[in-house]
Amino acid sequence: MIAVEDLIALVRNYNPNTDAERIRKAYAYGMAMHEGQFRRSGEPYFTHPVAVAAILTEQRLDDDTIITALLHDTIEDTKSTYGEVAEMFGTEVAELVDGVTKLTNLQLSSSGTKQAENFRKLFMAMSKDLRVILVKLADRLHNMRTIKAMSPEKQAQKARETMDIFAPLAGRMGMHWMREELEDLAFRVLNPEARNSIIRRFITLQRETGDVIHKITRDIRKELDDAGIEADVFGRAKKPYSIWRKMEAKHIGFSRLSDIYGFRVITKSDADCYRVLGAIHRRWRAVPGRFKDYISQPKSNGYRSIHTTVSGRDGKRVEVQIRTRQMHEVAESGVAAHWAYRDGVRGENPFAVDPAKWVAGLTERFDSAENTDEFLEHVKLEMYSDQVFCFTPKGEVVKLPRGATPLDFAYAIHTRIGDSCVGAKVDGLRVPLWTRLKNGQSVEIITAEGQRPQATWLDIVTTGRAKAAIRRSLREEDRERFIKLGRELARVAFEHVGKKVTDKALRTAAANLRLKDAEELLARLGSAELKARDVVEVLYPDLAPESGAEIDASRAVIGLSEDQSFHRAPCCQPVPGERIVGLTFRGAGVVVHAIDCPRMGDYEDQMERWVDLHWHSGRHKAAYDVTLDVTLSNDAGVLGRICTLIGEQKANISDLHFKDRKPDFYRLYIDVEVRDVEHLHAIITALDAETDVAAVERLRDLTRKDNP
Repeated sequence: MIAVEDLIALVRNYNPNTDAERIRKAYAYGMAMHEGQFRRSGEPYFTHPVAVAAILTEQRLDDDTIITALLHDTIEDTKSTYGEVAEMFGTEVAELVDGVTKLTNLQLSSSGTKQAENFRKLFMAMSKDLRVILVKLADRLHNMRTIKAMSPEKQAQKARETMDIFAPLAGRMGMHWMREELEDLAFRVLNPEARNSIIRRFITLQRETGDVIHKITRDIRKELDDAGIEADVFGRAKKPYSIWRKMEAKHIGFSRLSDIYGFRVITKSDADCYRVLGAIHRRWRAVPGRFKDYISQPKSNGYRSIHTTVSGRDGKRVEVQIRTRQMHEVAESGVAAHWAYRDGVRGENPFAVDPAKWVAGLTERFDSAENTDEFLEHVKLEMYSDQVFCFTPKGEVVKLPRGATPLDFAYAIHTRIGDSCVGAKVDGLRVPLWTRLKNGQSVEIITAEGQRPQATWLDIVTTGRAKAAIRRSLREEDRERFIKLGRELARVAFEHVGKKVTDKALRTAAANLRLKDAEELLARLGSAELKARDVVEVLYPDLAPESGAEIDASRAVIGLSEDQSFHRAPCCQPVPGERIVGLTFRGAGVVVHAIDCPRMGDYEDQMERWVDLHWHSGRHKAAYDVTLDVTLSNDAGVLGRICTLIGEQKANISDLHFKDRKPDFYRLYIDVEVRDVEHLHAIITALDAETDVAAVERLRDLTRKDNP
C-alpha cells in the first residue's frame, strides 16, 4: 500500500501548494473507517482507495478530488456519515463522496426501464460535478487491474460492464489512455485466447523484423532534424483489443493488418505541427482517406491533434499523431484537464473544455427521448461516437458522428430542414441520402414543401437527434392517419344504425368513454384500440347490433379436451367454415391450422401430435383476423372508399400498414376481422369489384412462426 507521505509526494510533484495536512487527515480517517475490512485478495481494503487516489494524481487533480478518492467508500461501507465527512473535510468533499456512493449503487448493466433510469442518474451526477465520474472511472480501473481475485462469473460481469459502459465513457471524455487500458483489461477476461494470440503474433513479428518502433522513431527524428524542427517523438504498438477490433471490423487476419504501430510527435507550436506534417509527407507516401485535422476542427471534448497514416519502413503503414504539449495534456486527460494543476495553480490550458458546457452538449438531446429505448439509444450513440466535420454551403462547420449521412446533417442544422429533406449534394454532386459522409466534405440539403419523414429514414440516420425527430414526426403523421380512418369507420357504423356521425355525437361518446376529446376517440378507432360498435352502443344502446346469440371465440372449436386451449396459426389464419386440424405443443395447448396449410408438411412424421378438429356450426363473432394483401391506385379518396367498402360488409379493420409506396400505386396489408370464410369471400369480392383496386388476395405468410 502506498504510504501517506508517498501519496503527498505524488501530489506535490504537480501542486507544491497542496494542503498536505488535510490529505494526511483524510488518509488516517479512511484507514480507521476501513479497519478490519479486507479485499477478496486478502489485502486490507484501504489499499484500494489509496490506489484510486494515486491514479488520480497522474491526472494532476486538485486536493478535494484526491481526498474524495481516499474516502469514496466510507459512507457506503463503514459507519461514516455524510454529516461527519462534511464537518471534517467540507461540504464539497462530502457531496463528491456521496455522488460516488450513489454511482456505485447504480446497476448500469441492468436492462430496460431500470437501466435507462440509472443512466439518467449517471448523467445527472455528471452535470453536478464531473469529478464524481473521474473518481468512479479511477475506481473501476483499479478494480479491473485487480479483478483476478473475483469469481469467474463476477469477472465476466464486471468486464462486460466495463467494455460496454465505462471504457466508452472514458473515451467520450477524452481520456483515451484510460479507455484503452479498460478495454484491454476487459478483453483479457472476456476473450483471453484472442488476446494471447495477438501478443504471440507481436512477439513473433518483433523476432522476425527487429525493433520496428525504434527504427521508425529514429527515421522520423532524422527527418525532423533535417527540417530544423524541435520535437519529441514516441512510438508504441497498439493495444491487443484495438488490433482485435480492427481485425473483426475488417474481417482480416493479423498478417493482413498493416497499421499496428502508432507514433506521436509533440511540438512547441501549432505552426510546428503543420511543418512536421509536411516533413513526414515529403518522406513517406500518405495513405488516402486517413488524414484528420483535429487542430482546425477540434472534438467537442477539447481534443486537438493531426492524424495521418503513411506507408513507412518496408511498406508498413504507421499512424502518426502530431500535437503541441498543451494539446497533448488535454489528449491525455480529456475533460479532466479543466482541473489539472501545474506548479501549485490550476493550469491555464487554452484547450481544456469547460465541464459544464461539455456535459450540457452531451445531454441536451436526451430529454427529447419519449421512452427508455430511445434514451438508451441516444446514450450509446453519443458515448461511442467518433466525429467527422462537414461544411454547409456557407462554410459553417457541422460536427457529426462517424457514419453519419446527409439526413443526419440536415437534422443537425434544424429539424425543419431534416423533415423536408428530399435530396442532398456532397461536394456539388447529387448523392443518395444513405451516403456516409467524410471529413471536410461540403453538404447541401435540398428541401421541398410537403415532404414528410418516412419510416425507412430510421435505418439511414445514425444520430440520436435525427432518430428522435423522425419518430416524433411519424407519430404525428400516424395520428392524423388514424383520425381520418377512425372518422370513416365511425361514419359507416353510425349509418348502419340509421344515424349520422356529428361532432357533438363524437364529443358525447368521448366523454362517456372518458376520453380527452373527439379526436382522441377517432384516433383510437383508427388504430383499432376501440371498436366502432362500442361507440354506437354508448350513444344508442337499443340500436347496437345484437351479439348475444353469437358463439364465443374461446369456444369456437370442437374436438379439444377440457384442459386444452387453442389459438389460430399466424401463418394460415384459419377461419370458421374452413377445414382445420390441430397441432399439440407440450404444456402450451393446440395450434389450429387450415388443413391445406403448407406448414403442416413439416409435421408429417409426427402424426401423434395431430388433432382432428372442426368449427362450431353456429353464428360466429367477427373476431378472426385475416390479412389482405391489397394493391390500389394512388389517388385521393381511394383509401377512404376501401375502408367504406369493408365497413359496408360489417367487418372491422384491426390494423393497416403500407408495404410499398409508388407514384401510381400503394401496396398495403389490411387486417380485417371476419366471422367466417363466407364473410371473408364477400369482402374480397367487394374489393375486387372496385375499379381502384388492382389486386386483392388473402395473405398466407409462412415466415410467421407458431408461438404457442
